[in-house]
Amino acid sequence: MDFTFSDEQQQFRDALRRYLEREYPFDARQKVVASAAGVDDRHWRAFAELGVLALPVPEAQGGFDGNPVDMLVVMQELGRAQVVEPYWATAVGIEALRLAAREDDATAAALLERAGRGEIKLAVAFSEPHARYDLFDLRTEATADGDAFTLAGTKSMVQHGAQADHWIVPARLEGEVALFIVGKDAANVRVTEYRTIDGQRAATLVFDRTPATRLGKCDTGAATLQRIADHACFLLCAEALGALDALHLATVAYSRERKQFGMPIGRFQALQHRMVDMLIHIEQARSITYLAAAHLQDEDAERRARTISAAKARIGQAARFVGQQAVQLHGGMGVTHELPAAHWFKRLSIIETTLGDVDHHLARFVSLRAFSMTED
Repeated sequence: MDFTFSDEQQQFRDALRRYLEREYPFDARQKVVASAAGVDDRHWRAFAELGVLALPVPEAQGGFDGNPVDMLVVMQELGRAQVVEPYWATAVGIEALRLAAREDDATAAALLERAGRGEIKLAVAFSEPHARYDLFDLRTEATADGDAFTLAGTKSMVQHGAQADHWIVPARLEGEVALFIVGKDAANVRVTEYRTIDGQRAATLVFDRTPATRLGKCDTGAATLQRIADHACFLLCAEALGALDALHLATVAYSRERKQFGMPIGRFQALQHRMVDMLIHIEQARSITYLAAAHLQDEDAERRARTISAAKARIGQAARFVGQQAVQLHGGMGVTHELPAAHWFKRLSIIETTLGDVDHHLARFVSLRAFSMTED
């Protein structure tokens, strides 16, 4: 398969990279992380002007209707620059709204237009405190009252939950999985925000008879939720590629500067072998992520699940190996707050455990029918 980026994709990547190199250097990123808000709306407005926010939005709602490869380009650049603004959370929310808008959901269509213009941020509340990685172990309950709904339950580790203007919340409605939209200003909701180890923000949301609007059709809720989660995993894999590339380059550069026994440590053959092994892990992770991009929009749910879980597992293995080797090759500097390498390692560690770690996705992969080469 030809994975060469088109001229338009390369130009888009170059424009985004120039902005991030100019306006989002490591020192500026650290100031955002240390701020009370944890994000900078100036960068969010810039993303809107660059078209980054409109990229995943359908043309019918004023966007560019970007495909998975377009999103791969963007997420790699954000991973390379260690961006902490809630782009991943919003892009995942946009995917949820896009799927609902295909079913003529007017509320979803209106929110898509606003998200593409940068007027709102979104977050999908996948996790519950007891459920670990099981998307469908839902204790959050929805209650219908005519055409209105209320939610009761707790969602944990909602990425950028406190920064989001709207949450997309999976819940049980009469035993079935359904998706709901809840506005940040809705009544009877408690938000507890905290900083994660990678410098980003997450929140716990507690709903207590909170008013909500149903999103899409209840009878397709479980399949839709899985599709949204697969999309989210793919975006994480793409972000990880950017972080892995940057961490590897930083490690090679450091090995040329750090001297031991009168010469740069990069001249020691044993360390050269380690850096080559890091590169092999990255290239294998890149190949399987590109394959996931090719199958992300497959209507065949099993094939999509197989490639996404393969990519997420391989990315997790690469994140662990490359991160640990980078820290060791940097020595004590590799875990200091002042060095970018430590922050790439932390972000990769969070990515590895978000929406399923290596063991979870390997188990999901082998559970699929095609793994045993049997067909109906």
